[in-house]
Amino acid sequence: MRTLSRKAAAWTGGAIIAAGGVGAGAYAAVAHNGPPAPQQHVAAAPARPAPPPPPLRLLSVSPAAGSRGVDGADSITVTFNQPLPASAPLPRLSPAVAGAWQREGDAAVFTPQPGIPAGTRETVMVSSGDGPVRSEQKFSFTTAAYSTLRLQELLAQLGYLPMSWAPAVGAAIPDEAPAAQLAAAYQPPPGTFTWRHGYPSALHSFWRQGSANLLAKGAITGFEADHGLATDGVAGPRVWAELLRAAETGAGNRHGYSYAIASQSIPETLTIWHDGRQVFSSAANTGISAAPTPVGTFPVYEKLPFQVMQGTNPDGSHYADPVQWVSYFEGGSAVHYIARGSYGYPQSLGCVELPYSAAAQAYPYLPYGTLVTVTP
Repeated sequence: MRTLSRKAAAWTGGAIIAAGGVGAGAYAAVAHNGPPAPQQHVAAAPARPAPPPPPLRLLSVSPAAGSRGVDGADSITVTFNQPLPASAPLPRLSPAVAGAWQREGDAAVFTPQPGIPAGTRETVMVSSGDGPVRSEQKFSFTTAAYSTLRLQELLAQLGYLPMSWAPAVGAAIPDEAPAAQLAAAYQPPPGTFTWRHGYPSALHSFWRQGSANLLAKGAITGFEADHGLATDGVAGPRVWAELLRAAETGAGNRHGYSYAIASQSIPETLTIWHDGRQVFSSAANTGISAAPTPVGTFPVYEKLPFQVMQGTNPDGSHYADPVQWVSYFEGGSAVHYIARGSYGYPQSLGCVELPYSAAAQAYPYLPYGTLVTVTP
């Protein structure tokens, strides 16, 4: 038997060891590529609940509490610290006003239709808080008076003044637009008044654009009579309501415009201008010294085709006189017919007396609101 040298034996042993090492590596590789080890699941952290919303809190109200001179055509805005929830009540108004509330972002906005009337004390009631725990706050403001200038514009448009009015270009108020008409009552549009020709210059002296004046008072009186209102010449809430309605519908003056002068220069006369031309002149009687006719300019406020006038004579006796075609212009003073032997001299107890035919002719030319000037 052939024996291996030490060197060969050593080489052979190393080869065996190397082969064994390769086998071990192969086993290890097989073992590593075997079925995967089971995975471990880590439990997720529980989700935190969303924080509750902050309590509903009121931030502001516009118009602010205590405001005066507020434009009644403007919106009312109530602002909160967050959008008003659908479950939360909308603010309320007292007195109630036609219109609608809308939720807009963090605010509740009320748009009046057509608007809040002039001189109204309006209260906004706002509920805030959370859930059943709510509180109500109240905020009051007062709307402005309507514009005197707009009053004059409307009276001129409707034919109750001896002038016309036309809006500036682009400033016309649309017909049948109540909201626009009311907004203009607070903020009048620009425009131009134009006098009608043919009236005495004295009539011009009574006019003050944008301010209360005799022409406007007479025009208001005439408008009141046409709409069944008390003829006091004051543009109160009912007058304005009817005036705005008339502006929407175009219901104007059907009587034309008249102006009268009772002259106490001898011989005394009454002269009437109607729609820019003189239509009447007659001898007349004014008051005696013990009961003079008031001097000045006054609007006709009452008319009666027949009446028994009663009163006390300067000597203390009582009188009850049947008269006709009566147009009262100041207190108990009126233009009317009464039988006299002559006319043109002071004979009355404060009235302007006319012959029968003249009084009948003058009566329709003295509609409600006609200004009657009595000169000294």
